[in-house]
Amino acid sequence: MNFFWYDWAGYIGVALVLLAFFLLQERKLQGSGLVYQLMNVLGAIGVMLSLAFGSFNLSAFVMQVAWLLIGSYGIVRGIKRRRGTRELP
Repeated sequence: MNFFWYDWAGYIGVALVLLAFFLLQERKLQGSGLVYQLMNVLGAIGVMLSLAFGSFNLSAFVMQVAWLLIGSYGIVRGIKRRRGTRELP
């Protein structure tokens, strides 16, 4: 069995998402934290690359797009929240 770069991107993406969820359950990460959100966004990108260049599956791709958008929203919200907290006297 040959593994291409997009296969590895997908496996790494799945590992990132699962590790993020596990670390959240272990209370090593916070759900609103930047590291958790980045792990999810990068994981979704990896899986999307695997789907786009390998065997395409529309339902899995739609799920990863949603995962990416939600994670990106969490990152932006967290950055805005941190900026707002620092500006208060």
